[in-house]
Amino acid sequence: MDIKQDFTFDPPCVTNFEDLLQVKPPEQPAGFRKFWQDTYNLVMDAPLKYRIETELWSPVPEEKIFRVRAVNWDGVEFSMWITRPADSKGGILSGQGYGHPLTPDDDYYTYLLKQASDDEAEENLTTHRLTRCLPMIRGLGLSQCKDIPWQTAYHAMHGIGSKETYILRGAVADEWMAVRILLDMFPDCADNLNYSGGSMGGGMGALLLACDNRFKAAFLHVPAFGEFHYFMTREDIRKKYFAEHPEVYGVLRYFNAAHAAKYIRIPVCCTPALSDPTVAPYGQFAIVNAIPEQYKTVFIRETGHSKETAKDKEAERQLRIWIKKNF
Repeated sequence: MDIKQDFTFDPPCVTNFEDLLQVKPPEQPAGFRKFWQDTYNLVMDAPLKYRIETELWSPVPEEKIFRVRAVNWDGVEFSMWITRPADSKGGILSGQGYGHPLTPDDDYYTYLLKQASDDEAEENLTTHRLTRCLPMIRGLGLSQCKDIPWQTAYHAMHGIGSKETYILRGAVADEWMAVRILLDMFPDCADNLNYSGGSMGGGMGALLLACDNRFKAAFLHVPAFGEFHYFMTREDIRKKYFAEHPEVYGVLRYFNAAHAAKYIRIPVCCTPALSDPTVAPYGQFAIVNAIPEQYKTVFIRETGHSKETAKDKEAERQLRIWIKKNF
């Protein structure tokens, strides 16, 4: 593999594909599944509190775009976009990455649709219309607030002293609550509900799909949280904190998405990368490898979070074909 990128550092990369296929997560912590099932139940049992703040202009004829404000089980507020086409064929929850959805079409699913070329006639997804739900998880985008830092390095460590307060628990809970709201506004989406997520959204997808039987199919793009060492030591602020507080690795064990991935029981398409400056490939493959074989389809990328190669674009084309068949 010969990949030329303009990095100022050497990204973690395992060029031996066979080694990546053998990557497995560490031992699952006691009570892992109960912790997440209990969190899911808290969200599902909470009073449904949301309001439609406004309806926005849409560049798509006959499509409606809503900005919605919601309150989760723990009292934390967050916002989301919901886009509703006139001929909706179902729904899709778009998991947020740290490049959060600043606009209603700022998600990887929409990016894939826009990349479909004119000669992809039979695979083209422009008529594959889904009601999209794009939650901005607590602390990011329109969900910024005074209590949660919005800068990535600080957001990723917020509440890390315990698994009950760590930001990723609340982030996944916001995604679950967003689905409740989507289905309350548009109940017909329940018959064909899907998930898409890249990077952080990919990792959150594995965590939430393990406990949630509302979804029909999903794709996880360069998923994060298959390991935490690289993510939490890449920046100086995190590196210093973890050097002084090594005990938090015990907390992070409950947020390893590879543990959750083995409980997924719906068709999932994964696009892990062999080289990635942001999410270590061995973490991506730990998640992918943990998904039961009968449920997963895998298209390998050469790069993630960086300039695409010709093979990456081919992986995206194959992903579009898979989406058309499964969503």
